Amino acid sequence: MTRSDRVLVTGVGAMTPLGADAPSTWTGLLDGRSGVRLLDEEWAADLPVRVAAGLTVDPASLLPRAEARKLDRGEQVAILSAREAWQDAGVPRVEPERCAVVIGTGTGGVLTTLGQDDVFERAGTRRLSPFAVPMLMPNGPAAWVSMDLGARGGARTPVSACASGAEALALGRDLIRGGQVDVVVAGGVEACLHPFTLAAFAQMKALSTRSADPAAVSRPFDVKRSGFVMGEGAAMMVLERAEFARARGARGYGALAGGAVGSSARHITASDPGGQSWAMERALRDADLAPADIGLVHAHATSTESGDLAEAEAIGRVIGDHAAVTATKSMTGHMIGASGAVGAMAALLALRDGTLPATRNLDELDPRVELDVVRGEPRTGQWSAALANSFGFGGHNVSLVLTR
Repeated sequence: MTRSDRVLVTGVGAMTPLGADAPSTWTGLLDGRSGVRLLDEEWAADLPVRVAAGLTVDPASLLPRAEARKLDRGEQVAILSAREAWQDAGVPRVEPERCAVVIGTGTGGVLTTLGQDDVFERAGTRRLSPFAVPMLMPNGPAAWVSMDLGARGGARTPVSACASGAEALALGRDLIRGGQVDVVVAGGVEACLHPFTLAAFAQMKALSTRSADPAAVSRPFDVKRSGFVMGEGAAMMVLERAEFARARGARGYGALAGGAVGSSARHITASDPGGQSWAMERALRDADLAPADIGLVHAHATSTESGDLAEAEAIGRVIGDHAAVTATKSMTGHMIGASGAVGAMAALLALRDGTLPATRNLDELDPRVELDVVRGEPRTGQWSAALANSFGFGGHNVSLVLTR
């Protein structure tokens, strides 16, 4: 890869169940804290699922009231995370046409859709919000962030279920490498904690119904895992063409060195080790790296038996068992379209700090998982490259390679 092909990460921002910004989220991951809590609200009383991983701060409280009321919760989270990443990058001075936004989401403004439908059924058409359409649009987060930053190089929205945020990062990198833009704000967002979505995922037996100890429910790779915990949040990265970043004296966290987006074309919900392996292999080739170069892996690992085992098989095929593996959904829950971006951010910060968060709640590793999964305490090391996986319903497979 030539210097002009390199894409650097110069800023990060996040809102997650562990914190209202990227630093607090990273500290929470290293501390092994859980963002999963009991749903004790009245609306959750009759649900089969009683735990979820909600945000630590209401995003509406961090925005002017007039601005917040026009935005779906997901749009609020996206704007706040993007502003944090933009400030963290030093507010790049870039021509508007050379700056793009790519933000993925799995469900779009589903809270607005369901909430406004309730209004419609109860009070009729005249009580609907005049902002309902821009609030429910899946492209709303990307559109609002592009307007907030004055980015005219495109506002794009990958909608690929749980792989959406990772696919957004891959697309952002492609835009820069293709010479279309110099800077991209890319990431993923999701805000879909609602009785309907929780009940729907529970009906397909994807969510854990345990609730006695909320912090212990999400347990990737553990023999007693029972399904995933739904979460909400966002993570954003500022990606820059390396020469552009150097010319303005930007600090780089590392590089988004490779990426691959594939589809298994096999089953609408089942994981496919073959398709996942292909994405990992293709991402390594794209980064011009060998499996031995990968020191750590951020696994998609949702805490479902079939998903965890399929991914473990794929990682073993492609990377082997030498890399340290972590699964941070054990702390944040599964943030659907945001999860891939949060995972990539965690992998990048682990490379920067030489510290990999441990997988929480991993009391007994499933013997079928023949990987070096980090548990107990964070692992320290000097790794030069990381792999971050993200897979979604529909057979979406995305793997990213990050380098220090």
